[in-house]
Amino acid sequence: MPVAPPHPRLPSLNALRAFEAAARLGGFAMAAEELGVTAGAVTAQIKTLEADVGAPLFERHARGVRLTDVGARALPALSATFDSMAEAARSLRQDAAPRRVHVAALPALAQLWLAPRLPELRARLPGLEISVTALETPPNLKRIPFDLCLFYTAQLPATGVVLAQDHLLPVCTPELARQIATPLDLRRMVCLTDTSWADDWAIWAATAMPGSDFAPRGPVFSLYAVALQEALSGAGVLIARRSLVARHLATGKLVAPIAVTVALPDVLAAWSPPGAGTRHFATRVAKALATLE
Repeated sequence: MPVAPPHPRLPSLNALRAFEAAARLGGFAMAAEELGVTAGAVTAQIKTLEADVGAPLFERHARGVRLTDVGARALPALSATFDSMAEAARSLRQDAAPRRVHVAALPALAQLWLAPRLPELRARLPGLEISVTALETPPNLKRIPFDLCLFYTAQLPATGVVLAQDHLLPVCTPELARQIATPLDLRRMVCLTDTSWADDWAIWAATAMPGSDFAPRGPVFSLYAVALQEALSGAGVLIARRSLVARHLATGKLVAPIAVTVALPDVLAAWSPPGAGTRHFATRVAKALATLE
């Protein structure tokens, strides 16, 4: 009678992925955010993996978790494996639909910078199929299947293309601008602020009115597009990033009442996944974006 013993099974792929993300990022909550699941789900997957391999992979402490020696030895090989899997999946998608590009972009950049340029971008690259997802922080392109990132960055990735060196400047309607002759006049104006860039007023004021202890007075918005719309309606003076309001300045709907502009330390850039190379269509998209007005 033939013997057919059960084959040893591999650990759950989801459990291995949860462990690798938690180990690489240094915590269950950060792993959950990257994987798009709850921290409880990550915890459960890791407990399953620990039971499967028969050894603890993390030491749990009140301040967080720390890899055990067993976990630390497993991490490099697992990270390299998941990197290779992600690259293989990306190549598959690229070969299946070479002109399909999925962009991850800061919400304000997606709405105010990229969206107005999409018609011309498609005209320059016939057959381009572009999707856009708004995110607050750049995704890890080694793991999350985006083809292009569009964000402000202080360190340009190797695959990056600079789209603009942006500048800060106050903007408002022409009617409000008549009430502003010097930077100090802003003290009595309603000043509009975006929460993501709450320091922009301070950065600009340090150059425009040094030593004045200027503190903007006015509403704060979690969406830059709403703050911009308020500026367009005459509700106040917005501390703007020139790239995001350039079209309104060109039409005269908004003006810069003060001539002082301040260069941002971060550049507006687009970058594709590591190792994408010139054959990746996203690289052509990034270069085309750099030439659009």
